[in-house]
Amino acid sequence: MVHEFRDGTYRETNLTNESAEYLAKREELRLAEIELMKHGERVAALRRELPQGAALKDYEFLQGPADLDAGDEPTNRVKLSELFTDRGRSLVIYHLMYGKKQTKPCPMCTMWIDGFNGVAQHIAQNIDFAIVAAAQPKELRDHARARGWNNLRLLSAGSNTFKFDLGGEDADGAQDSSISVFTKDADNTVRHFYTAHPRMAQEIKERGIDALAPVWHLMDLTPQGRGEWYASLAYGTKGSSVPL
Repeated sequence: MVHEFRDGTYRETNLTNESAEYLAKREELRLAEIELMKHGERVAALRRELPQGAALKDYEFLQGPADLDAGDEPTNRVKLSELFTDRGRSLVIYHLMYGKKQTKPCPMCTMWIDGFNGVAQHIAQNIDFAIVAAAQPKELRDHARARGWNNLRLLSAGSNTFKFDLGGEDADGAQDSSISVFTKDADNTVRHFYTAHPRMAQEIKERGIDALAPVWHLMDLTPQGRGEWYASLAYGTKGSSVPL
């Protein structure tokens, strides 16, 4: 291990000119980070211990060809129960804010899904995963092509009530970013396990699914923190990490 206890202090670096004040505060932070990790594990355990969820109707979605470059036809219908690829696997669905009242794709949702596309092969080892939007298949696939989402299962909710029932839209068609988890019984009954939204409380409007993206967590490592930064569908050259 490169970092170790030296002189009774756990050191994260081999720098020899760190002040005593810095080392003391860094140790206080290290212990707080350990407690945060343990608290996160306790929260995850509470989530796993949720009792059996509600049985769901077998919603039907619209799906285009798996290859985005193959055009948008034929459009097939696939049921919620058919999204499970094997027994014992969970199904995770991200509700993309796009369609109905949301006439343009949500930038924050897009950022999350950009990340999902990059790690899709890893997710698939243990979990079935799909993106569901209220947008029609062609609109959804056009956006996916623009973003390079070539590793994800993309589904349109069409006219079904899936997004409304799971809290991903309201009665007027306004959309919300959400993530939902489902299980399937031996008799093919699909059950709701867990859903989370950005709003956690009246005063906490946009932190409920922060854990889905590393962007803010990287920002939280810096002296500047995350500030008021918000995702965009496109950026200028300022701050680009790509050589120009």
